[in-house]
Amino acid sequence: MTVIVRDVRPGDRRDAEGFARIRTLALPFVLYTPDSVGYDVTHAHPDAHYRPLLAEQDGELIGTAQVGIVHDSPEPGQGYLNVYVAPDRTHRGAGSLLVRAAEEHLTALGARKLFTWVLDSPADRAFAERHGYRASRSAHFLRLDLAGGTLPPLQDLPPGVELRTGADFAGDPRPLFDLDAETTADEPSDVDQEFTDYEAWLQETWNHPLFSPELTSVAVVDGRPAAFSAARTNGGTGYGTVMTGTARAHRGRGLAKLAKNDSLHRASTAGYTEAFTGNDSGNEPMIAINKWFGYEICATEVRHVRELG
Repeated sequence: MTVIVRDVRPGDRRDAEGFARIRTLALPFVLYTPDSVGYDVTHAHPDAHYRPLLAEQDGELIGTAQVGIVHDSPEPGQGYLNVYVAPDRTHRGAGSLLVRAAEEHLTALGARKLFTWVLDSPADRAFAERHGYRASRSAHFLRLDLAGGTLPPLQDLPPGVELRTGADFAGDPRPLFDLDAETTADEPSDVDQEFTDYEAWLQETWNHPLFSPELTSVAVVDGRPAAFSAARTNGGTGYGTVMTGTARAHRGRGLAKLAKNDSLHRASTAGYTEAFTGNDSGNEPMIAINKWFGYEICATEVRHVRELG
């Protein structure tokens, strides 16, 4: 009954399916598919040194880890490892082996500070603390029933505002990159990120197999994107908004709510039955917007950090 840790093999369908299955069991409110796992393996930025890991016991895949360097942060030497084991395969040592392999990879790359997300349960938090990690900020996963729930009615557009979809920018997504970069820079986080590489954004965001430009809604003012709600789908019934934000010059006008409502209505019309999103627990404006839509918190995670000497 030996547990081993190894790399996800690029192009290996069984590995991709196993990784997606374990992540979906552990985090049912985050969208994963085998295709998205395979894409992440082969399209990660080289400076991220991304290394997804699998824990395997007697031929059965039981645990996963996402490991890499936060390459788009202005602060060098920051790494991340997010470890999840299938809920019915815990207490077999897989988690500790994954942490050890991840830390060896990151320290060899010169990482001095390691970040990890941990579900807010006594067992998960104790696991992180035993491995030398201290709790930092928290975030919520939220779920909205699109099948049985009632969405707020679509709002009238303010003068000078029009709604478009991400697909309308297929010929030139650069304006959406600029808006995404600006809003991401203002997101509450203990890891600062700066989007400066347009080609990397195209690879990791725009061309990602989960990204849905058709369900991404954009509020446009004077011909320029002013607010947006970016959507992902899993090819089944799951839909998620992975970023909703407004340009600094247009905040306080309700444009993010307008865009997100439009996206949710079109997702419901397209047959998606579950909507997921996430919120930093300190982002009160976005929490208020999501409560207005009817989202309910379904889980909380706590970011933990370990500083290396």
